[in-house]
Amino acid sequence: MSNTNRREFVQLMGVTAIMSTLKTNIARALAIPANNRTGTIRDVEHIVILMQENRPFDHQFGTLRGVRGFNDPRAVKINLPLQSGTGTTPVSVFLQPAGAVNVAAGYGVPSSSVGGPADGADVIPPFRVNPEDVSPGLTTLGGTYLPGTDHSWSGTHEAWNQGQYDMWAVVHGPMAMSYMTREDIPYHYALADAFTIGDAYYCSIMGPTNPNRCYMWTGCVGNVSYLGAGGTDGLGAGPVTGNGLSVNNAYYVWQTFPEVLQAAGVSWKVYQDLAGATFGPDFGDGTGNSFAGNYTDNSLLYFNQYLMSAPGSPLFDGGATGTQIINTIPAASAPEQAWQAWAESLFDEFQSDVKGGKLPQVSWIVAPAGYTEHPDYPIHYGAWYISQVLDILVSNPEVFSKTVLIVNYDEADGSFDHIVPPAPPQTATYGASTVSIENEIVTTSTPNGPIGLGTRVSLIAISPWSKGGYVNSEVFDHTSTIQFIEKRFGVYEKNISPWRRAVTGDLTSAFNFVNPNDYHAILPSTNDFLPSVAELGGGNVNTFTPTQDSVIAGVPPQEKGIRPARALPYELNVHASVDASNSTVELTFFNTGNKTVVFHVRSGNAADPVRYYTVEPGKTLAGTWNVASPYNLSVYGPNGFVRYFNGSIGSSAAVLDVSSGYDSGGDCGSIKWSITNVAAKRAQVSVLDAYTGNLSSQVLQPNESFEDEVSLHQFYGWYDLIVTVEGDSTFEYRLAGHVETGKDSFSDPALGGLVTLKS
Repeated sequence: MSNTNRREFVQLMGVTAIMSTLKTNIARALAIPANNRTGTIRDVEHIVILMQENRPFDHQFGTLRGVRGFNDPRAVKINLPLQSGTGTTPVSVFLQPAGAVNVAAGYGVPSSSVGGPADGADVIPPFRVNPEDVSPGLTTLGGTYLPGTDHSWSGTHEAWNQGQYDMWAVVHGPMAMSYMTREDIPYHYALADAFTIGDAYYCSIMGPTNPNRCYMWTGCVGNVSYLGAGGTDGLGAGPVTGNGLSVNNAYYVWQTFPEVLQAAGVSWKVYQDLAGATFGPDFGDGTGNSFAGNYTDNSLLYFNQYLMSAPGSPLFDGGATGTQIINTIPAASAPEQAWQAWAESLFDEFQSDVKGGKLPQVSWIVAPAGYTEHPDYPIHYGAWYISQVLDILVSNPEVFSKTVLIVNYDEADGSFDHIVPPAPPQTATYGASTVSIENEIVTTSTPNGPIGLGTRVSLIAISPWSKGGYVNSEVFDHTSTIQFIEKRFGVYEKNISPWRRAVTGDLTSAFNFVNPNDYHAILPSTNDFLPSVAELGGGNVNTFTPTQDSVIAGVPPQEKGIRPARALPYELNVHASVDASNSTVELTFFNTGNKTVVFHVRSGNAADPVRYYTVEPGKTLAGTWNVASPYNLSVYGPNGFVRYFNGSIGSSAAVLDVSSGYDSGGDCGSIKWSITNVAAKRAQVSVLDAYTGNLSSQVLQPNESFEDEVSLHQFYGWYDLIVTVEGDSTFEYRLAGHVETGKDSFSDPALGGLVTLKS
């Protein structure tokens, strides 16, 4: 970042990124210089993955400055039922239909009261539980037990609703729409401000914990061809879509990623606590104490090869051993210091290996239930757990200088996030793909459908190479952690499907390996986030179940300002061609970037299915829609890319051929366009730059064209152009997104509340 850009950035941040509450050993994490021996990923010698539980991105970070959250100016629209019960009206995805059951139970607000249409049915918008209603004087929800939602394969697919994305509150209830703020989770926000947050990281599967963790540890859910008739368990079971053992109550048999590492001589280990039987029936969590055991979250323990491994063997020692702190639990009368020491003993093995310079090349950390952040466990307890891991790593600066710590989340509970995830088309009705979608559609579970990608969750990349408070908007999922390890250690996981490997990145764009040693920051203390002695001892707690009277409802603003953004591999475009004689619109999807992308297309006609088009670099796809008049098609891609095509068909309708291209030269690039009047009558065409308010107009005779180019330096490569025609109020084409130059940039000023887009 140049000095000029740095000054601009500080002026535009809008909030203080560096917290005033210090904890010396955490501050050291950002003062430790990166190992920069080669200036490449080979400087990373240790990769540590801490996967937490059940928090969607909007729920955690929807109000964070500079990420694609609640201020998203390009959020999709869903079809909201009308109050009359007949027909629908378009509305922001944030205004989820409440449904009859929730309305009858006293939930739901009039659509018009939260910015929606007057004739729309009642909705449940995002809401924050009012801390004052939990306990008078309370200002934060971070220590509150709040209920979760169903997150099964069937429930999540019902809420996703074939991409219509309009059943989250109906299927999962009001709690699906809850969110938190910096006041509630200050440590998580401070991590994002100090390191790099991913705002396009998705669950791997629209389903629960174990299948998503299978993706982290194996690259799949058994959706591989080499298993044959024996299936995932040797007894004919299909891909894993639920928790526990197979539908035949059997262990799984496909190859896991640690076996790939073992064969390649790459050291690895799972750090966990074990209670009860390591394998069935307890799977390491045979205790009633939420702060011991592994919450059955080590998916390797569901595999037959680990069950059959002997103590002393690599699979057993790496995947099936751990601390057993339930055996050393203090007496109820023990002093608080004894209880804190007991809680910290969870990390004895990890701390010993870090201190002794014996940390494996690849590690996974599995928390006890109470520290996973899974509702209804308080999120503060997860912050304490994460901070302990980071404390231990920075206690040995030599180790931390060579370590990447990935904090991610296995799934999103059954809760709402506003970004519709990329997905493969399950049939031709739902789109097309230039990449094979083999093994990405499940036909052995109810309902049938695509495996994923699942709901957007959080990723924080903590390392000396990812300091700076960056946002990274490349599409990732749990297999991305495997791809990152592949990239570093030269191994290959055959279980990752062609479609998934093409669409999701390998995390390398989140890091600066060339010149990492130029940022310092500090984080807040989490000392007060440890559970109370009564809770550590297994005492009962009360879960606060909010009513409509105890919530702050409505789409909240994000923190004002921008943040630095990592360069992305995307360059994409869409062209619309109207055939008035056949009442069709053809969209052609172009990918001129360096990474496969998924275009997601929605129609204003509620009867039209949502479609997905996966396009590899250098390739195109096309799809045709039978349209009535007026028509309304919207296309979405990664990092806020949108194209809106609205118009009419008929003798009086405007018909323009609108094409666009990019110039990636300079710091921020430019967008250029060409507009041709292909109607039989003259058209007065206007192009509005929604960022600046500048308007260009020209009268075009039939077959006459209009060209122009806009430099995007002022707004860091972000553009939003609106094409209209005088005399045809239905015609509005809109082109918006970000031009990538191969250089780091900044998040969208419109998203950050620094620019009000003109319309």
